[in-house]
Amino acid sequence: MAKEDDLDLDVDGGEPAPKSKSKLIIIIAVVVVLLGVSATATLMLTGVLGGGDEAVAEETAGSADKVAKKSKKKAKVKKPKAPLNYVPLDPPFVVNFSGDTDVRFLQVSVEVGTRNPDVVDRIKENRPAIRNNLVFLFKGQDPVSLNTREGMEQLRKDTLAAVQEVLKAETGDKGVESVYFTSFVMQ
Repeated sequence: MAKEDDLDLDVDGGEPAPKSKSKLIIIIAVVVVLLGVSATATLMLTGVLGGGDEAVAEETAGSADKVAKKSKKKAKVKKPKAPLNYVPLDPPFVVNFSGDTDVRFLQVSVEVGTRNPDVVDRIKENRPAIRNNLVFLFKGQDPVSLNTREGMEQLRKDTLAAVQEVLKAETGDKGVESVYFTSFVMQ
């Protein structure tokens, strides 16, 4: 059994021996340094501090100036976009198909997207001309091709072009950057 003198018990509530106090301080300092290094490495690898793998490679090469220039370029390139405003072209479009197909009509709901709030009013002002062009576009479609994803995607692109054409002719600016079909029914 161990003698009482061999054990370093703090029965009296007194100060611990100077050797164990200095060891404890050294251990805490090492743990803090390791945590700091680990956190910094994690942030650099995830791209929060250094901008990703490219910035780490540049720092390794010893070119701090290049890193600073690259950070400035990224700040200039990454401008947040304005939120997209969706404008529905209500009521839904309904057109009859001509020809000898089983599909007789198409009903489609369309919404257009723009990031410019002023264009929302221009779309509303020119809604009759936009709807007119879209009715003619939808009426001239082949129902067989619209049964494929590629056909629907092509119609979406043609719809965007038709809306942009009207806005360009009436206001001088295309204004609309996207078109979405929120409902698409063929019967």
